[in-house]
Amino acid sequence: MSKPEENRPLPFVTEDGDTVFGEAWQAQVLAMAENLISSSKITASDWSNILGAELRKADAAGAPDNSETYYLSALSALESLLLSNDHLTSDEIRARKEIWERAYLSTPHGQPVELKN
Repeated sequence: MSKPEENRPLPFVTEDGDTVFGEAWQAQVLAMAENLISSSKITASDWSNILGAELRKADAAGAPDNSETYYLSALSALESLLLSNDHLTSDEIRARKEIWERAYLSTPHGQPVELKN
């Protein structure tokens, strides 16, 4: 029988053992991509290709090789795939970002950010 801690998912780490993301919540972008792949909304090869393209674009622009750059590249790749496959419009993405920003700005420090219906 396995120990409970063996069943926990491993954090995303680089070859050097550093975490891929600076914040745990940033890993949600990969969870969303995985969910979209699992539900056949996007393909794994499309995800891989566009994420690679975003990372190369960041590198060419001189962005540092760090967790923030990886997160922003992954987020941009996810948004691009959702737009190109007609899952969302740019207006819908912009509106959702504004809702999250308002929620974040109105949430007291140290409290979880929640969207109100």
